[in-house]
Amino acid sequence: MALLIDLFGYLSVVLHGFTIAAQSMTLGGVVFLLLLARPFAALLGDTGAAILRRTWRMAAWSAVALVVFESATVALQLAVLVGTTELPLAEVADASFAVAGMIKIVAAIGIGALCFRRPIGWVVVPVLVGLILLTLVGSAATTHAAARLDDRAMLLVISALHQLGAAVWIGGIPYFVMALARSGDGTAWRRIGKRFSQMSMAGVLLIGCSGIGMSIAYIGSIAAIYGTAYGVMVSAKVAMFLGLLFLGGMNYLLVERLRRDASTPVWRLKRFAEVEIGIGFTVFFAAASLTSVPPGVDLTNDRVTFHEIVERNTPRWPDLASPDYDGLAIPHLQAQLDAEAAKEKTAAPPAFIPGSGYLPPRNAEDIAWSEYNHHWSGILVLAIGLCALLDRTGWVPIARHWPLLFLALALFLFLRSDPEVWPLGEIGFFDSLRDIEVVQHRIFVTLIIGFGIFEWMVRTGRLTSPTPPLVFPLITAVGAALLLTHTHAISNVKDQLLIELTHTPLALAGVTAGWARWLELRIPQNRASVPGWIWPVCFVFIGLLLLSYREA
Repeated sequence: MALLIDLFGYLSVVLHGFTIAAQSMTLGGVVFLLLLARPFAALLGDTGAAILRRTWRMAAWSAVALVVFESATVALQLAVLVGTTELPLAEVADASFAVAGMIKIVAAIGIGALCFRRPIGWVVVPVLVGLILLTLVGSAATTHAAARLDDRAMLLVISALHQLGAAVWIGGIPYFVMALARSGDGTAWRRIGKRFSQMSMAGVLLIGCSGIGMSIAYIGSIAAIYGTAYGVMVSAKVAMFLGLLFLGGMNYLLVERLRRDASTPVWRLKRFAEVEIGIGFTVFFAAASLTSVPPGVDLTNDRVTFHEIVERNTPRWPDLASPDYDGLAIPHLQAQLDAEAAKEKTAAPPAFIPGSGYLPPRNAEDIAWSEYNHHWSGILVLAIGLCALLDRTGWVPIARHWPLLFLALALFLFLRSDPEVWPLGEIGFFDSLRDIEVVQHRIFVTLIIGFGIFEWMVRTGRLTSPTPPLVFPLITAVGAALLLTHTHAISNVKDQLLIELTHTPLALAGVTAGWARWLELRIPQNRASVPGWIWPVCFVFIGLLLLSYREA
């Protein structure tokens, strides 16, 4: 149970991220069905019928995913509650989060059942609308609004509207991409694009207005924007939201061109929509992270001041000399325990047990070790970005092997990210996986190896099909999204936030790099110049940020 409690925070955020994505896809699919697919089914002939069938199917399977993820979330929360309170399951099953979760599960089952059956009668419309409202009621009941003492009803409504807006816009984009793929003429593109643009604008309006209201209620001041984890994550969401607005605005202009000229090519409409899906789903995981931290307005103590941020981030020459391993907190403590056990001729207890529920000890040498790791990682990432830029120019043929630098980065991180575990430390590999921070580091190493190998094989012509080149941008974007949910085993709230303040721009740069590379691959090559230069610059920026990283 101690292990489950230790893993609970991170697992709940990841599960909640998937739940938000599934919910948005489900509700967005139903709205797309009611406002676009059904009304246009007869108007677009065979194309409309194909879009309608596919919309039913996608919405149905999205509802199944929502049932699965919401059930897993409720089960995890109940298991932790039972384990920590030692109350019987029957007594905790009526907790507010469990009731709200069951409401969402029942509503999702209803949506899934209807979508699989594909009813034709008019009565299906009010039933689906009712199930949408029921889902939003259950979802809003698990937000920060439900715990507020003041203005609770208003905040619950605002939270529901915020989620509805996200579903209509971001959750509807996959259906929009599907509809474009099944349309073969400018007339269909124009009608679909116009209707979805109207839906998107309504979604953006809901997100914007409700977001402003929640920011006022939950952040409350400028100081809380940069001084609390909640404010920092909201800032990251806003940055990605602005990126989505830019892409949506470009698509809106293209839709207007389609209205004047049905022969206008729609490749940009499709590709920008793909990127909107990726960034939108990253926003969902950022939103999930918000549920794990208290609203900024409630955190009046332990806020980071602007002076502390400036002091921590003032550039200084990176430290490229590694501290002594024996001076780290856990090895040093283990050596003391070993010496005492040797005197008493007994077995020495471990200095730290992963998954025990306790944070590992840290000292100044641990901080220096972490800074050293980030600085050398920065050198490697900077080299990757510069070599990618050289490769882009075509002047230095050997520069095309730059993806191999990712393997060097992965090996470096594998050896040094967690010095207390194998291969440097005494904690075994499998035992170390009980520590969620170690698990996250291992995931990042695996991702780095994966896209490094794939991208090198693409650059050297060993893989020539269209799919393998997409591995690099996709895993880069996924890794950046995971970085937004990355947790640090540090007890000091201020130090933890100061580290997150450096990791958030790294994540945003990674999201930009991944989806810029995606665009470079997916759009016609004569239009790929701008995104082709953007993503290497993002890697240079990430490298520079890592070189200036500090924890003290």
